[in-house]
Amino acid sequence: MSVVIRAMGVHIPERRMTNDELASRVDTTDEWIRSHTGIGARHIAADGAQTSDLAADAARKALAKAGVGPHELDYIVVATATPDYLGFPSTACIVQDKIGAHGCAALDVVAGCTGFLYALQVATGLLESGQGRNALVIGAETLTRVTDWNDRATCVLFGDGAGAAVLSRIQEGGRGMLKFILGADGGGAKDLILVQPERLKTFEPPVPTAPVISMNGKNVYNFAVKSITVLIERIVHASIYSLDEIRWIVPHQANARIVQAAAKRLGLPEERFYMNMDEYANTSAASIPIALGEMEDKGLLNKGDLVMLVGFGAGLTYGAVVVRW
Repeated sequence: MSVVIRAMGVHIPERRMTNDELASRVDTTDEWIRSHTGIGARHIAADGAQTSDLAADAARKALAKAGVGPHELDYIVVATATPDYLGFPSTACIVQDKIGAHGCAALDVVAGCTGFLYALQVATGLLESGQGRNALVIGAETLTRVTDWNDRATCVLFGDGAGAAVLSRIQEGGRGMLKFILGADGGGAKDLILVQPERLKTFEPPVPTAPVISMNGKNVYNFAVKSITVLIERIVHASIYSLDEIRWIVPHQANARIVQAAAKRLGLPEERFYMNMDEYANTSAASIPIALGEMEDKGLLNKGDLVMLVGFGAGLTYGAVVVRW
């Protein structure tokens, strides 16, 4: 028995903001952004669009490719740091209603930029238990809604988008999700946060202040470089495969310099890592499924390929998975 990815679906908002356009709003340049991050543009959700709208569109595309109907889903797991509502209801429940998958279980996972990998393991575990055959795993974000556009250290980094994967339990062995490693370092929780009023008083009304991203760039960068390097080494050691057998390494698309530093430490050519942050910037939990969807559409993923997914982000969290496509 295996849990395999049947198909991917991606939603990219039409609105595209280049570095040059951003430089007209804040004191920066295209050259600076590219040299420090590898980012050239980002896409921004249309006014009125919710995270669930992006997620639902990606989900419909994935379901159509997989030939799976919404009524055949047993689980919907949405990874997001920018849900439609704070706390409840879950974005997954809203997506369930929008795609007509009535009755299946639906829940959100909050693990920052590692969220899609956490959601993959949650859905895989549920299907491996024998309690269902199909799951929809989605990473979706509207990060530009919580970006401080006056903070040039963070506003250049983020974009919006969604990616969805249809997972199915099949009888064929040796394919699908082969090995997971997930972890967290809560001691770095405040290095990357959505700043909000602290809820300390019982009877005081909440202050209606919009949350914004705040990041200790140096600490997050150091954590990311160390995490991606150690994760790749750990998951290779824990699996029966060597790095030479891995066809693609698909990292969270945060910063090209992070990937380049990891590649250098590991003695790997950069071409082994699939990167697309030049066009989409950092879409947090959506970045890995967007990359996989793009790779699938380009014909870069073939049945039997070994693919490693690696993530790191707010929490601080980290994770990796080896998948046989």
